[in-house]
Amino acid sequence: MSVEPFRSELLAGIPHGFLGRQGGVSEGEMWGLNVGYGSGDVPEHIAENRQRAIEAVFPSAALATVHQIHSPTVVYAAEPWPQDERPHADAMVTDRPGLLLGVLTADCAPVLFADEAAGMVAAAHSGWRGAFGGVNEATINAMESLGASRDRIVAAIGPTIAQSSYEVDEAFRERLAKDDGENARFFVAGPGGKPHFDLPGYILHRLSRTGIARSEALALDTYADPERFFSYRRSTHRNEPSYGRQIALIGLPTKS
Repeated sequence: MSVEPFRSELLAGIPHGFLGRQGGVSEGEMWGLNVGYGSGDVPEHIAENRQRAIEAVFPSAALATVHQIHSPTVVYAAEPWPQDERPHADAMVTDRPGLLLGVLTADCAPVLFADEAAGMVAAAHSGWRGAFGGVNEATINAMESLGASRDRIVAAIGPTIAQSSYEVDEAFRERLAKDDGENARFFVAGPGGKPHFDLPGYILHRLSRTGIARSEALALDTYADPERFFSYRRSTHRNEPSYGRQIALIGLPTKS
């Protein structure tokens, strides 16, 4: 079983991929391409899985990741940080060819950005807290401050939990509705009567307000597809002791 990158047409020409769990060496409940050191998986398996992910997207590239904290914090990546020195952030921007930016998810949305003309890419980890706090807008602002133009930036949302799988409580719905009345449209009543939240729809809505060129969601539900994706919520509902993480990658090709 080989590594299975999912790609966006908006990012064609840019090395990138949204990876799931296919093609890895991890075993047990976290079988497959688990790349999360915080999962409690065998470190050697995680290292091998990360290398396989890199080879599937941008062979020989260096991988930069951050310590994700569900924040709107964006950092510039010039090179990979040592594992124990990674900044606490949820998005990265780079203009360095040969460097892969990687964000880890397990229901939260990975969002990849590019301004190909400016030679700049970015990656954001965007769960509801990050999206609500403005991580995607902050990523676009950071790209623009480094020379990108928002009317050229494109963005793609990879595998994330879908509305049909994302039950929330009334307090959550009221919090978002109070912030912006338009947010009510991202909730529907689920089978049990509780609200269900459309995370990718909410992110697309906020991206559309930024004035970037285009954005899309790949419509891949992490919760409902255990053969392809890890899911924090699914693992919790199954009372599993931990859960795997998948990775989304984007980089700039090296100059010839």
